[in-house]
Amino acid sequence: MSSGSRGTSDDRRVPGAALLDLVAIMDRLRRECPWDARQTHESLAPYLLEETYEALDSIERQDLAELCGELGDVLLQVLFHARVASERTDGTGFDINDVATQIADKLVRRHPHVFADVSVAGADEVLKNWDTIKAEERAAASGGSSSALDGVPMGQPALSLAAQLQRRAQSFGAPASLGDLTSDTAERESEAEQVSATGAELFALVEKAMAAGLNPELELRHASRVFRDRFREWERSAPR
Repeated sequence: MSSGSRGTSDDRRVPGAALLDLVAIMDRLRRECPWDARQTHESLAPYLLEETYEALDSIERQDLAELCGELGDVLLQVLFHARVASERTDGTGFDINDVATQIADKLVRRHPHVFADVSVAGADEVLKNWDTIKAEERAAASGGSSSALDGVPMGQPALSLAAQLQRRAQSFGAPASLGDLTSDTAERESEAEQVSATGAELFALVEKAMAAGLNPELELRHASRVFRDRFREWERSAPR
């Protein structure tokens, strides 16, 4: 696509106008680039994760210029998956408009204090309403037999998994005793249900961090960066 075929400078003052260019570019790459043409959801999956982590890294370093570029890489993955899905002929396909429509509908549905007549006292109540509406959506989709933990991706990194499980359980009023995995591990009948002392302690540390209002994933990442910097300093001064 030539630069002359893109939107005018006036068009670009409208938020989202440049997205139309990007959709057109993605369509052309899918048709004319041999590498882009052979990609699948499965082959693209590692890039989605990789680009997300790179965006997170730029946030942690407070590099806004780099963040802009990294968010573009994440956006590309969204467009790419939607483009691949649009080619399906078995009735399960969708395109970028479907993706945008679904998230727009979800945002409106989960913000009744903005788009309807619900009143809230603050951010905590917004989050509580969000979780309640989300649970109702899951129940409707499953015929009423859903769990509050449905939809938690068990394949995510263990630290963030523990945090998400705890956060979801706490938002539904689960007793704190459920998180104490050290008290009865030896009493479990099934060996598969037993938790090592180390695993139980790590789970408890996640709970401790969250109780202090901290994100355990980010805290561990911060500690890892401090260790990295200390090692590099040692490395520079260590005798060879």
